[in-house]
Amino acid sequence: MTTNKHKNKTLAVLICLLFGSIGGHRFYLYGKRDQFAWLHCITLPLSFLLSKLYFNLNFFVTYGPWMLSFLISLLMCLVLGLKSDEHWDAQFNPHSGQTSDSSWPLALLLVLSVGLGAISLLFVLARGFDLLYTGGAYG
Repeated sequence: MTTNKHKNKTLAVLICLLFGSIGGHRFYLYGKRDQFAWLHCITLPLSFLLSKLYFNLNFFVTYGPWMLSFLISLLMCLVLGLKSDEHWDAQFNPHSGQTSDSSWPLALLLVLSVGLGAISLLFVLARGFDLLYTGGAYG
């Protein structure tokens, strides 16, 4: 029986929080063949290209793909971090020979991701409704 490398849940949440919008957590958990990781990764160059091609459009519109990827990665921080250690080991460490034992740094990362996610979601909603109803008159 081969042993796989043990994947740490706290490290996965940290990578998701820092590099989730470019797919870092997906590359860590699933490897280079994961299609969703490449979709996350392509959103930043796509948004940059849209901002250069359509420079007169609002920042909110041209960087929309990257902002969507960022919000999805913040949700994934919570999904990954709130899994029980037994479920985590069954999904990501079935043959590693080690068991996961999460502690307080994971809780701090989850609180940080909830706060950052709430602030980001409120920004997206406020700016979206501002553009929808006033045409961007308030900024």
